[in-house]
Amino acid sequence: MPKDQYPVTPAIRALRAKQVSFVPHLYDYEEHGGTHHAATELQIPEHAVIKTLIMQTDERKPLVILMHGDREVSTKQLARVINVKQVTPVDPALANKLTGYQVGGISPLGTRSTLAVYAEATIMQLERLYINGGKRGFLIEITPDGLKAALEIQEVSVAL
Repeated sequence: MPKDQYPVTPAIRALRAKQVSFVPHLYDYEEHGGTHHAATELQIPEHAVIKTLIMQTDERKPLVILMHGDREVSTKQLARVINVKQVTPVDPALANKLTGYQVGGISPLGTRSTLAVYAEATIMQLERLYINGGKRGFLIEITPDGLKAALEIQEVSVAL
């Protein structure tokens, strides 16, 4: 696919519907390469590449947590902040079912199910961030304000 052509995923449709501007970035996806590979391919800081993680509470209520690529989520702290006993990652099959996206290409935008979205508060301090566009090897560059315009986000401080 030429670099000037990019997939029109549900995430892209969601951004267009809200009239949020973004810059598409395609790169060669690598299985288990994660945010480090994406950052290396696009020559951007891994801290600005945002992971979209699908988790669930002890009551099996699914949620999205957005985190810097070079940080981990403290699930214990997240559980405390959202006032539940426990938060755990969901298995890939459930993540695929809930979002309509394949693991490695999950975007918080345009998900199949309506999910609560939590974001590490420091993400909103970045000038630009890079978040999955709904396909493996496809990131979208967006401002924190653009992301807030496209999604209802609750900011939390749960980074390790």
